[in-house]
Amino acid sequence: MLAIERKNLIYKKLCEQGKVLVNELAVEFDVSDETIRRDLEKLEQEGLAEKFYGGAIKAENTFYDLPFHVRQNSNIQEKKHIAALCLPVISDGDYIALDSSTTALEVIKMATNRKNLTLITNSVEIMLEFSQKSDWNIISTGGSLKTGSLSLVGGIAEKTLSNFNVDLCICSCKGIDLNKGCTESSESEAAIKMALIKSAKRKVLAVDSTKFNKVSFAKVCEISEFDTVITNKKPSAEWIEALQNSNCELIY
Repeated sequence: MLAIERKNLIYKKLCEQGKVLVNELAVEFDVSDETIRRDLEKLEQEGLAEKFYGGAIKAENTFYDLPFHVRQNSNIQEKKHIAALCLPVISDGDYIALDSSTTALEVIKMATNRKNLTLITNSVEIMLEFSQKSDWNIISTGGSLKTGSLSLVGGIAEKTLSNFNVDLCICSCKGIDLNKGCTESSESEAAIKMALIKSAKRKVLAVDSTKFNKVSFAKVCEISEFDTVITNKKPSAEWIEALQNSNCELIY
């Protein structure tokens, strides 16, 4: 097994379990403890793990934009749960704007039985995933390819989105906070999400529970700008009250 393959598998375990131990990984991958320590050091350098004596825990860094393949393997079950909850808001014939989040990808994967959908997205992965879906119309925002994230960003993408009016937008974010609102790791991603929200009649934030009470670099909008927040776990009473006061539907 190549070192990069082993490191990716270790990170997948971190995402699934939250913690890994050096001795257990050494036995599983049939390598020395020192080899595993080097793998964990690399993950720590990339901002993906925090080492402790004998192992590591998954790092939660809302300011760091992880590569798409890493995000895709993170919190898989939570994203599938959210996707299932999102399905009732999608109807045949809908025009839907989607961001480049892996959550949005899981949502639209769940909706493959919906007919005659029109998708407008800056996600290269969504375009590739549904390129053979003959009864769907897939529209690219165009724009500059953001290295590693498989997303299109910049003025061209934002202008494209501003020219459309859609039934529904579905997006995620790096963090949501009662005071700071919905935030993203970069200005370019925040600008795309703002454009998505402005284009839609109904605005859905699909976000896993780990993003609550987290703040990232660039503000997207206030939570009250969303019509619906869909997550995988019941949030705190404080959040429930705040969403009710904002007339924002909560689904979990």
